[in-house]
Amino acid sequence: MRKRIYISGPLTSSGNVRENLERAMAAARALIEAGFAPFCPHLSYHLDPAEEYPHATWMEIELPWVAVADAVLRLPGESVGADIEVDHAERLGIPVFHTIGDLAEHFALEDAAA
Repeated sequence: MRKRIYISGPLTSSGNVRENLERAMAAARALIEAGFAPFCPHLSYHLDPAEEYPHATWMEIELPWVAVADAVLRLPGESVGADIEVDHAERLGIPVFHTIGDLAEHFALEDAAA
């Protein structure tokens, strides 16, 4: 079964929304190609492009997904939400990675040890 990877990174808080969406989707595609099952919360932007829901609502929606992930991939860039997601993952003992290479190596080593 593919490992579940939660993609965490900026969306509206820093940089250009379109570029942030493209970066997250590129990471999701790369994770799929590397054999993982990514969850890309950035795509929820299309549910609320006018940003009518408060940030707290999105955190209530996204943190349960972080909790069931096998790992978190933290994309570069400042983001209050991503920092909250990473803190949540770390409190739950879920590993956080900053590159797909490091993430893939971790799970390859874990699989080799099993």
